[in-house]
Parts: sequence; structure tokens; C-alpha cells
Amino acid sequence: MKRHLMAALLCATTFASSAVLAQNIGTTPQTLDLSGGSDFFGDTFAANNGGATFADQFTFTVTGTEPLNLAAVVASNSFTGATGLGITGLSLYDTTGGTVVTSGTSQNSGALDVWTLTSANLAAGSYYLQVSGNVVSDESTSFGGAVSLVPVPEPETYGMMLGGLGILAWLARRRRGGGRI
Repeated sequence: MKRHLMAALLCATTFASSAVLAQNIGTTPQTLDLSGGSDFFGDTFAANNGGATFADQFTFTVTGTEPLNLAAVVASNSFTGATGLGITGLSLYDTTGGTVVTSGTSQNSGALDVWTLTSANLAAGSYYLQVSGNVVSDESTSFGGAVSLVPVPEPETYGMMLGGLGILAWLARRRRGGGRI
């Protein structure tokens, strides 16, 4: 009986100590103001949080009837890869069903972590960006990012652009050939 009690106490102590080391820190959710088309976001973490994780959410709303394209970047900068924090994910979620719309891509990791994310044709609704990661050392650290929403170009815009490029190519060819315009 004592063995079972000691084993249970040891397991509980082990799980409790790992839970303390892997505490989830961060300030979430935070609201972004994209009424002007872009906004900055980020979070800071105090010293002595080494081993902690974070999953910060930055909420925003897309309004109107026209779809919008989204582009986001998030980065953290440390002296070395063994200090500061490590970003492990950047994702866009639809808050209605809590489903992932798209996930970001790691561009660099180590002393400088950089993640990017793009999403085309976002319809009106509520969304959030989630930045996930872990605090690598006991030093204070932070991450920051930017997000922008831009209108999706109309097909007519592409047509006018291609037509203009065609005229420029025709003019350049006529000039090279010695012909008059």
C-alpha cells in the first residue's frame, strides 16, 4: 500500500512540477483596429518565465461586402537562439467555428524568428491571429508584428494592367525596329 501511495505522490509531484514549468503566459485576446487597413500587435514577457508557453490571440473584424486579402508578419529578436523566445506558429482562425483558415510559414528561426501569413478573399466576419511559442530563457523578451487588409483587385484591373503592358511592349518594339509612331 505504501508503495502505491509513494508512486502516486511521485507522479503527482512530477506532473505538478512540469505543469509549473510549462505554464501558459501571455495577454490574450487583444483587439486589432484594422479600420485604417493595418495595425501592429505584439506582447512582452517579464524575466523568470523560462519554459513557459504562450498562444496570444489578436482579434479583428472584416466588414463590408467586398472580400479582402490579409498579410501578416511576426518576429522576435534575441541575442542567441538559446535566449529570448521561440515562435512556433502563426495561424488565422475564423471565430465563428474556431476553425483554422490558414497557417503561417516560418521564414527564419534561432536568434531571429520570423513568420509570415497570407490569406486571400476573406469574407465579412470575425477572425483572430494566433501567435504561439515558448519562452526559451529566464530573460525578459517580446515579439511584434503587423497585419494589413487590402481589397482584392477586380478582374477589370488586371485587364487594364495587361492592356497597358501590351501597349508599352508594342511601343518598345516599334522603337527598336526603327519605325515611327
